[in-house]
Amino acid sequence: MRRHIRALLSLPLTALIAALAPAPAAHSATDTFIGTWAAPPTAVPAADSTVYEKQTLRQRVHLSAAGTSVRVRFTNEFGTTPLAIGEAHAAHPVAGGPATAIDAGTDRELRFDGSPSTTLAPGTQRWSDPVELPTTAGGDLVISLYLPQATPADTTHSAAYQSNFVADGDVTGKPDLTPTATTTSWHFLSGVSVNSAEGAADSALVTLGDSITDGEHTTVDANHRWPDLLAERLRGDGQLASTGVVNAGIGGNRLLRDPNPVPGSPAESFAAYFGESGLKRFDRDVLGQPGARAVTVLLGVNDLGTPGIVAPASEEVTAPEIIEGYRKLIQRSHERGLKIIGATILPFEGDTVGYYTPQRESVRQSVNEWIRTSGSFDGIADFDAAVRDPDRPGRLLPAYNGGDGLHPNDAGMAAMAKAFPLGLLR
Repeated sequence: MRRHIRALLSLPLTALIAALAPAPAAHSATDTFIGTWAAPPTAVPAADSTVYEKQTLRQRVHLSAAGTSVRVRFTNEFGTTPLAIGEAHAAHPVAGGPATAIDAGTDRELRFDGSPSTTLAPGTQRWSDPVELPTTAGGDLVISLYLPQATPADTTHSAAYQSNFVADGDVTGKPDLTPTATTTSWHFLSGVSVNSAEGAADSALVTLGDSITDGEHTTVDANHRWPDLLAERLRGDGQLASTGVVNAGIGGNRLLRDPNPVPGSPAESFAAYFGESGLKRFDRDVLGQPGARAVTVLLGVNDLGTPGIVAPASEEVTAPEIIEGYRKLIQRSHERGLKIIGATILPFEGDTVGYYTPQRESVRQSVNEWIRTSGSFDGIADFDAAVRDPDRPGRLLPAYNGGDGLHPNDAGMAAMAKAFPLGLLR
């Protein structure tokens, strides 16, 4: 989202192939896999003309839970043409080695119903077959994906805060590669799940959110998003050490509405990256996560702040509207047996983006009071209290301010992770 905010501040193969594609491999309700990493996909704006052809994408992800076998989820959910995967591999990175390198001894070819290649029809996703590959909680996994045909990069997670690489040719199994480009987005990749060493995996916590959950203003390649740091805490807890933490944050995301840039405005060049509303994507990004047993909800600040900036002014929201959105998520969670934890909206007075008004602060306070006192959520993570300035509670504590008055920095993310009540997950 960083580059999108900067843009804002600088204003003055064929259908036949798709039809023949094998049915997606899905996790069953009885398997023992749990989510260990995720990145919700979004569409891209018309201005994003990236196309890959006869190239390999080598993408790195940070795992929250360990296992003996892995599955990788690929996605073409916002594509308009079939996604042909020529080959895909998973491996550990080389400890202390180049960021482009993999540990060749851990390299595993991924298969799809036994085949090394597959084609995903537009609007679909698919899990690879399980492959034996022991993984470490808090370790990384490198996924190399070869795209043999001209492939528009139209299904993405734009703000990865992770360096990923593009190389010519099929170099999926090469110990190292020579990149032709570096990107801090993830493409066509939306999940990793693991099977525990005991053969009966624990459970996963899904963190539904916006750029604050996604990691905006954190250090690239450091894995200092608050869900990453919370996963570190869980690994130190005897009862919760096997819990996966699945990040379902998207920069710019809103609880109630999809992106809706004003026609002709600069927001048309980036708003698509903000993803479908939390209400719309909840089934896919929360209920669809393997082993999901609990979810946190940290959404609402963009519902408050974007009207008149990257959305029409007519989309200004009230506290009852946001609360009703939360009630819908609570109902859907309980229908599926998930515990749902409400997170208070962080302060943003003095922000440099233009979110703050006294009226919006009043709405934020009303919403947070409801989260704290209504008893509607199964638990509360009071992130507002964890990062606000006690002398000026409408603002972030200066030591936690990422620079724009809206996003916490690495230290603020650590404070959020520390403030999460682990007892809610026991």
